[in-house]
Amino acid sequence: MEFTIRECEAKDCKDISRMIMELAVHLKLPEQVKVSRKELEQDGFSGQPFFKCLIVEVSDENKSRDGHTMVGYALYFYSYSTMKGKALYMEDLYIMPEFRGKGLGKALLKRVAQISREQRCKRLQFMVQDWNRPSLEFYLQHGAKDLTAAEGWHVLRFEGGALDTLAQAAPEN
Repeated sequence: MEFTIRECEAKDCKDISRMIMELAVHLKLPEQVKVSRKELEQDGFSGQPFFKCLIVEVSDENKSRDGHTMVGYALYFYSYSTMKGKALYMEDLYIMPEFRGKGLGKALLKRVAQISREQRCKRLQFMVQDWNRPSLEFYLQHGAKDLTAAEGWHVLRFEGGALDTLAQAAPEN
């Protein structure tokens, strides 16, 4: 199957929003999607974008059952490791289910890795839910290292009220 991988443009945010929701449904987290198409446009295509995104696009002849030609995406941003230096964090890599197993995901992951190397990043990082064995196996098969098992890292998060409480806490002397 022929496809192209290209950088996302602001006009693609409608399809990115659609695929974010599809991914959230797959991950059993649809209620957690709060970002709007407008926020994606602002956050990704302003003077100081918070993220970058790649699109996987197929021809009209190969479009999805629902008529979509944008069938996958990878959303990423840069971070920094005080121990290693520059890093690329991949928030999402998604291929619509009917297009999986055709090499699109591998090509998209490879392109993200190439960008990481072009930017002289020392690592490419991402998370996979523990129950999502097919995705975990996909990444491990391509050489990823499971840091939970190998190094015992825990992923932690502040959000909502906990983040508000922390931000409002008086500094201790």
